[in-house]
Amino acid sequence: MLFAFICTDRPDALEIRMANRPAHLDWLNSTPGVYIAGPLLDEGQKPCGSILVVEHESLDAARQWGAQDPYAQAGLFQTVSIREWKKVIGQ
Repeated sequence: MLFAFICTDRPDALEIRMANRPAHLDWLNSTPGVYIAGPLLDEGQKPCGSILVVEHESLDAARQWGAQDPYAQAGLFQTVSIREWKKVIGQ
């Protein structure tokens, strides 16, 4: 199953994001099942959240995976929504 993570950063947390970005990217690149990933941007084009689509066996497995994200472990996110996602259009 595919799951979409919609994550919103805590206010004024850009420094936390940037300090943990290398570990976050290393983690994503070493994790199987990552379909797409990238930051949400604010009006000034600065990262303010993340969208990831990942493949896991269940919602519980996706939650466990997400808890290992260096961003999550650093307390970057104010909110995280995880929803099952179905691809309809795109490669």
